[in-house]
Amino acid sequence: MMADGEHGPAVESAMKILVALGGIFEAEKLVDVTSVHMPGSSVVVSGDAGLQFVEDTWQADATFKVPTTLNTGAIDFELWRTLGISESIADKQHRLTRAYEGMGAISLHSCCPYLSGNIPRASEQVAWGESSAVAYANSVLSARTNREGGPAALASAITGKAPLYGYRLDENRGSTLVVRVDTELAGITDYGALGYHVGRIAGDGVPFFAGISSPTTDELKMLGAALASSGAVALFHIEHVTPESEWASVFVESNKPEEIDVGQGELRDAYSLLCKAKETSVDLVCIGCPHCSIQEVAEVAGLLKGKRVRQNTAFWVCTSAPVKTLADRLGLTKTINDAGALIVRDTCPVLAPMKDIASKMNYRTVATNSAKLANYAPGQCNLMPHYGDLKQCVNSAIEGKWAP
Repeated sequence: MMADGEHGPAVESAMKILVALGGIFEAEKLVDVTSVHMPGSSVVVSGDAGLQFVEDTWQADATFKVPTTLNTGAIDFELWRTLGISESIADKQHRLTRAYEGMGAISLHSCCPYLSGNIPRASEQVAWGESSAVAYANSVLSARTNREGGPAALASAITGKAPLYGYRLDENRGSTLVVRVDTELAGITDYGALGYHVGRIAGDGVPFFAGISSPTTDELKMLGAALASSGAVALFHIEHVTPESEWASVFVESNKPEEIDVGQGELRDAYSLLCKAKETSVDLVCIGCPHCSIQEVAEVAGLLKGKRVRQNTAFWVCTSAPVKTLADRLGLTKTINDAGALIVRDTCPVLAPMKDIASKMNYRTVATNSAKLANYAPGQCNLMPHYGDLKQCVNSAIEGKWAP
């Protein structure tokens, strides 16, 4: 048995964590999971205590039983000096990643594992952290996961198990709020504004959206990220779009949850709340929170081609190492670099030591098309956000100021 020490102290400790967690949530049993996406992969999140815990677990000869990808880290492993990250943080991040890799982790360092091969099938039980990834896995892929914390995800990676409660159960996947969208949504910033508005109302509930048609992968990604950041949404349904929507429609009809309408007025209000910067200057432009797909990188490159970012404005295009490699091959990286911008891999402003970076680089404002980043920027980054679409962000990088 895993819990009796027969498989070593690391497995025994991991099982104790899962059993204790299951007891808190009154889980009847543990279930097998097919993959893990590991939160706490940034030393900014783990801290010194978390780093020591992961290193101790590795030194206890723990190995991961299921495929395990790492969430976004604290540094770009190639450009950390250029970004203004200290040697101390870089050293700790290298240690943390090395310990995870020693146990068998895939050091993807991205919040979008589903863009790089970690793609669970419908109804598969997985153990994922990172709020936007959890929302995407549950909602768009119809997998089953709770919002796992670092110790629980680590324990699941070691044992291949997780306690059966929460969103792993059918009875907890029904909608608690119906959202009737009465306006056309134009691109990912509208989806982000919608998610920001609804997340504040839904809290940790399950919204059901009606009136949305044919969203792209990137729009769904941004919707989920915003829902999870302004609220604590881990699952949403979209009528005729997401896999469980027909079942959710029946649930809504039977249970009559609260209904709200969202139109242009609500979207305008969301944009206004997300645009917190009072000054027009733009010190940093950041695209890719969650990490950019190759399509988004190509769009940025197309808008920057033949242009030049203003000298005192930094421009980060955040993505994963696999997407960065493809961008290199397609010539997109060169186009972006020639314009004076950077493709930043492995990290993002939310999980980098952004307050230190902002102080060192004298950044006060950030322009972004991410509702998640705009929501978190003041508190987590010491940056006041301008929020708008990609063209506005690129133009602000070129002009060094925001034009609504």
